[in-house]
Amino acid sequence: MLKKRLDDLLQSFVDNGPAGVALSVQQDKQSIYENYLGLADISKGKSINAKTIYRIYSMSKVITCVATLQLVERGKILLTDPLATYLPEFSDMQVLEDGKLVKAKRDIVIKDLFTMTSGLTYGGDTTEVERLTNQVMEAVRDMEEPSDTTKLRLFTKALAQNPLEFHPGNHYKYGVSHDVLGAVIEQVSGMTFGEYLAANIFDPLGMHDTFFQVPTAKKHRVATLYDRMETGDLVKNDRVNSKHEPMFPFESGGAGLHSTLSDYQKFAHSLALGGTIEQTTILSRHTIQLMAQNHLPTELLPELGWGYENGYGYGLGVRVMIDQTKGGSNSSLGEFGWSGLAGTYVFIDQKEQLSAVYMQQMFPNFEFYHQPRIRNVIYGGIE
Repeated sequence: MLKKRLDDLLQSFVDNGPAGVALSVQQDKQSIYENYLGLADISKGKSINAKTIYRIYSMSKVITCVATLQLVERGKILLTDPLATYLPEFSDMQVLEDGKLVKAKRDIVIKDLFTMTSGLTYGGDTTEVERLTNQVMEAVRDMEEPSDTTKLRLFTKALAQNPLEFHPGNHYKYGVSHDVLGAVIEQVSGMTFGEYLAANIFDPLGMHDTFFQVPTAKKHRVATLYDRMETGDLVKNDRVNSKHEPMFPFESGGAGLHSTLSDYQKFAHSLALGGTIEQTTILSRHTIQLMAQNHLPTELLPELGWGYENGYGYGLGVRVMIDQTKGGSNSSLGEFGWSGLAGTYVFIDQKEQLSAVYMQQMFPNFEFYHQPRIRNVIYGGIE
């Protein structure tokens, strides 16, 4: 029953949206569904398959937060530590308040980065701080790769010269906080962010097709990213496809990784099983429980801002189901995960030892339509 329902659902997606999709569902230690439908490249007639590599954009964030929590477990950092303990450039931050610079009421702490309550933003044109963040991004993009540090550290040092948009802890705003976590990892571990991820997550789990920079020999496996026109036509997005590169000019823990369906499922299912899979432990079940509970005060929950997330709170870098009645969701309380800009999606459930990973490559991503349906069909079909 589950297979037929998911087959039909995915086919309806391909009929009305992305060129191709892939979905993996695992429960306990078994695969209960895996399928690939449609095309990775329309003009070449290339099918989506198990080898296809996707830009996972913000699904990178879950990996970054798990990596940082490893350092918490090792006693290297505390969630309550000031960020400036590790990145001194974030000392004595100012806030742009009503057009004036004022001293931040308190330090940014590590937990603020996890929960997007740091006052840091993404680049944009809605606020002055967003515009300043854009300028930093462009400046770093134009810099040559340094020999004595990383572009990620150049980014944080430049970013810290800007004011914050709000006092730390006062609001939730999606932004570059998880990219800054990557810099904390570099500072604490003495490794580049990519080296740390490879040594502590990718290699132990056998994730051999997950990386920031796609190796030349594997670039032919990257799915084409398409823009969907109002007519329903799919047009190749040449802004991204020309280089197969992420949006960011550095190893971006917020949006920079590429992965395959099976690689990301190895990571996701290790969390569903309590942090250990096939004798490899990447995080303890106790730390996953801390990650997968709401950390936002009630008054900040409306600032999450996405209608389909009604019923979700926000944990340590992940959405967390806290109210099934609000969300119209049949998933477990405590189900957690995130999604990516091109429509990729993961959810993880420790209670059911269940994980699902969905891949596609399309703007706009239709996540409001696709993801709740995937979730509800899976929960409606498991024992």
